[in-house]
Formats: sequence, C-alpha cells, structure tokens
Amino acid sequence: MTKFQHFQKYQAWYETAIVSVYILLNNTINATSMIMEESRNSDTLPFLIWQPFLFEYSSAIGWVLMLPAISWLLDKSPLMSEKFTRTFFIYLSASVVFSLCHITIMVWLRKLVYWTQNLTYEFGDLFFELIYEYRKDLWSFMFFIMAILSYRFIFSRLQGEANSINLGEDKPVSNNIDRLLVKKLGKEFIIKVEDIEWFESSGNYVNLHIQGRVYPMRTTMNNLIQQIENKGFCRIHRCYGINMDAVTSITPLSSGDSEIKLNNGKLLNLSRRYKEDFKLQLDKI
Repeated sequence: MTKFQHFQKYQAWYETAIVSVYILLNNTINATSMIMEESRNSDTLPFLIWQPFLFEYSSAIGWVLMLPAISWLLDKSPLMSEKFTRTFFIYLSASVVFSLCHITIMVWLRKLVYWTQNLTYEFGDLFFELIYEYRKDLWSFMFFIMAILSYRFIFSRLQGEANSINLGEDKPVSNNIDRLLVKKLGKEFIIKVEDIEWFESSGNYVNLHIQGRVYPMRTTMNNLIQQIENKGFCRIHRCYGINMDAVTSITPLSSGDSEIKLNNGKLLNLSRRYKEDFKLQLDKI
C-alpha cells in the first residue's frame, strides 16, 4: 500500500487530526493572548490561570465534534445546488442547530470542570448569550464550510479523480459506461473502461488500477460493479474487483477461498462469498 493509498483509506482520520490540531493551536493562542493582555494592565489576573484555556478548549472540542456533521451536511445537501432558496434555508437552519449543539457541549464541559474545582459556572442571561454565541458560531460555521469545500477541490485536482462519460442519455446507466474522464492538475484524460485491470475500495473512493497507474473514482464498489459488470468485470472480494480478461490463473486455497493472479503479476483473494458470481462471469467468456 502506497502512502497515498494509506491516506485515502484513513482520510477521515487524517482530516480530523489536522483540523483538530489547527483548532487547538488557534484556541491556545487565544487563551494565552487573553492572559498576556490582562498581564499588561495588572500584576494580578482577574481570573484563574486555567480559566481562559477551559473557555477556549471547551469551544474547540465542541467544534471538532461538529465537523463530521458539517461534512455530512455538505454531502447530503450540496451547497452549489440549483435549488438556491431551499439550500439557503437548509444551511441557515443547520447553522442554528450546530450553534445550539456547540453551546451545549461547551457549557457542559465548563460546568464539569468547574464542578471538579468546587466552583459554579454561570452561562449568563440565556437569550443574550445565545445571540452572542450564535454571531460567532455562524462565522465559524461558514468558515468550516468554505475550508472543507476548498480542501475537497484542491485534493480532487491533485489526486486526479475519475468520472464516467455517458454515451447516451437515453440508455440506462448500468449499460452506458464505456470511457472515464480523469481530471488532474487542470488537465483531462480519457481512459477506456476495458483497460481497467482491477479495482479496490478505499474509503469514499474506488481506486482503478490501469497499467501501473491508480485513478480514484468517488463511488462505491456496489455502484461501480453494477455499471461495468456487463463489460466483463466481476467482484471477487468485499474490497476487490477484477477485469476477467486480466486473469491468468486461479489457485484454490485450504481456507475455501482462492487466489487469482492477473497478467500484471498482481495476486488477489477470491472470497468464498463471491465464487458463484465469479463462475457465472467465467462461463460468459
């Protein structure tokens, strides 16, 4: 597994870690700035030294926990939708929900820490504080949406993402894929589906292996196999699929599975679960 494939497999974890580090560093700077600014005016701080860090970190943790939900919202309801008014109200409503969730997490974390110190945390006047916090949360909500969209755009251009080219809108999708369009670093490449040797699931992508090159396609194994199985492709494992024309040998294993060797020397496992489908495709050749 290459470093890029490893990143793809654990992409969500890497992204969460990177954003978490950024948020925590940013809030650490905010906390220390609060302490330094107060130190300018007085030798005695009007608060305990740990309180600014609690305020900032409780807010940071709240946003880190909200990020997967924001990413889900962008997938479920794309921002660049043609239904602008509907999308606008969806995101406006979502910003209120996210703010309330963020405030709830933040306040309970502060109450918990204060309780361990035999102190009482008071949120303040509820209506005023909710409006005050929502103003800041709305800005953060918009920032994270733009950050996620920018990251996805840059990442898709760097990795080179494959998409199907439909040959006729009047034909069903399952019988319609003949070529793939790959966009990478501002350039576009067209590759034939029949040139795919094998493919594997990798997070939110399926990696297409063609003559030593890897082309990620944002889809699922089920969706892809439904679209290309009529062209001689077969799923052989929960994570793998092959071009039947690329198979050179099949070796039964003691476990009940089999080992498939491709003409490029690649060895793949044929799971017992997919043996019947493999045999049916083999009979068609």
